[in-house]
Amino acid sequence: MKYLIILFFLTLPTILIAQQTPDSLYKISEVSILENGLKTPISKQNRNVYVINQQQISNFPARTLQEVLQFANGVDLRQRGPFGSQADISIDGGSFEQTVILLNGIKIIDAQTSHNVLNLPIPLDAIERIEVIRGPAARVYGINSLTGALNIITKVPTSPSLNIKAEIGSNFEKNELNKKAYLGNSIHLDKSFIADKHKHTIYGRYDNSNGYRYNTAFENLKLFYQGDLIINENNIINTNIGYINNDFGANGFYAPPGDKNATELVQTSIANFQSTHKLSEKLTLNPKLSYRYNDDHYKYLGPNSPSGRSRHYSTSLTSELNTVLQTDYGDYSFGAEFRNEQITSTNIGKRERSNMGGFAQFRTDFGSKINVSVGTYLNYNTDYKWQIYPGIDFSYALNSKMKLLANIGTSQRIPSFTDLYLDQRPGNIGNPDVKSENAIQYELGFKYLADKLSIQTYAFHREISRFIDWTRELNNQPWQSNNIGSLITNGINTRINLNAFKSLQQDFNINLAYTYLHSNFKDVNLVLPSKYQIATLQHQLTGLINYKVGRYALSTASRLNKRILGPAYWIHDIRISKNYKNFNLFLDANNLFNANYTEVGAIPLPGTWTSFGFRITIN
Repeated sequence: MKYLIILFFLTLPTILIAQQTPDSLYKISEVSILENGLKTPISKQNRNVYVINQQQISNFPARTLQEVLQFANGVDLRQRGPFGSQADISIDGGSFEQTVILLNGIKIIDAQTSHNVLNLPIPLDAIERIEVIRGPAARVYGINSLTGALNIITKVPTSPSLNIKAEIGSNFEKNELNKKAYLGNSIHLDKSFIADKHKHTIYGRYDNSNGYRYNTAFENLKLFYQGDLIINENNIINTNIGYINNDFGANGFYAPPGDKNATELVQTSIANFQSTHKLSEKLTLNPKLSYRYNDDHYKYLGPNSPSGRSRHYSTSLTSELNTVLQTDYGDYSFGAEFRNEQITSTNIGKRERSNMGGFAQFRTDFGSKINVSVGTYLNYNTDYKWQIYPGIDFSYALNSKMKLLANIGTSQRIPSFTDLYLDQRPGNIGNPDVKSENAIQYELGFKYLADKLSIQTYAFHREISRFIDWTRELNNQPWQSNNIGSLITNGINTRINLNAFKSLQQDFNINLAYTYLHSNFKDVNLVLPSKYQIATLQHQLTGLINYKVGRYALSTASRLNKRILGPAYWIHDIRISKNYKNFNLFLDANNLFNANYTEVGAIPLPGTWTSFGFRITIN
């Protein structure tokens, strides 16, 4: 209750300001969400969906995708290593294996373990927007979208340009061994080429740090290519190719206290190809092909020890075909996908499985007030056979600004190879008898969208059967994956966005969001220590403020997290910047008030970290 009171008093002044500001200064920037070929404007969405746009991303006091997602409400980003080294992601109380990540609508699934799913070769400056979809979404995105999905949309250049960006930062503390100051630095380059029929952008980013405490140093290299070939107005080909080399100290990441000297090197390569073919005014085809290779090398006793090493090579190859047919009665979307997953591992062995799925959707309007979207996803997996996952969304427009929404969604999460076969004694062992998880969720919502003020609020009830977690009976036993029962989660969430005032010289925007979750298990025979559920968020309050006047800009990002166990903690980040014509200077302070907090286990995260940087754009 106290967090709701905080939200109310934070919101009240912004609403009062909104009442005094003329509407003529504002215009909603409409974005269409991609759903298996169907493009749905966000104002007409019947689901709990929101977008982090390019302007918001550039305002964040952040260097990586992971840092931006810390302030996405409903998204729980649990970091082991800061600045993008390693982080788990979940949505609305789910586990880190229950969220699907997409790049330009193409799924990125790590069959080894979702610990590595955010090991992406995508610099923050390459991102146009991030679409956050909350709730089971199998009928739209297929399996593993048990609690939601994140779709990362990359930029398409509009003019030739060269961008150079560099920064350096520190927590102004010294390494206890060599007495050197903890420092971090980065350099970013991107170059865009544009012709009549094709557009290309090449990105490169290198981050380096000696850490913030013992054995937390890292090196991170990202290379990314975005290409768009316009054959004609009806046929377009899009290409994404990327590589990331992520080398970091893993002190306490997975098996404390014995892993004090542990290190990990994760190398990921991706290649995505898709095209859009408009065969007629009403019929469109969208074939996709994607490849992902991941090399995960973990050294439990450190880089100089020949023992205690784990090496995992995994590949996935996916093909997909979407078809959209527009008729006078509504829009149809249907298609199929095939994915093959393989792994060769010192601790998992040599494994392979395949997955095939077919989907169909139909969206229509009944008059000017009612919109309905219904569909299903039929899945076959070589290990788990046939499954079907239907869903339906409904909305009723009260007037041009207010809408009531309701949806029912279902989904499945197939166990990872780590869940099933890992043998990493004495720390962790898999369980080949683990069954797939299934989810069903019921949700009601209200949406108010005006030019300068938007309010969205939702309440949901979700049940995940055969929930998978890592448990153990005694402290001296290894953790093992198990189906531990059904997880029941009830939640409410609210988002408020206010453009307090806007002119050519000034811009003031406030975004507030709150999520409350209550989870409990049923059908559990024995309560065992849990590896992940004890860290689930119960309260999450986020506040973002952006103020621009002339060449100067101030951005603040604050979040309050209260987990099921452990104290609540406030984190405040701030960015001050000055813009010239083609030159930008910025000063960031992360964890401004030096809060002590953890997100996974007992791993302390950095205190106040200050960084300074610049960006040069040459057109």
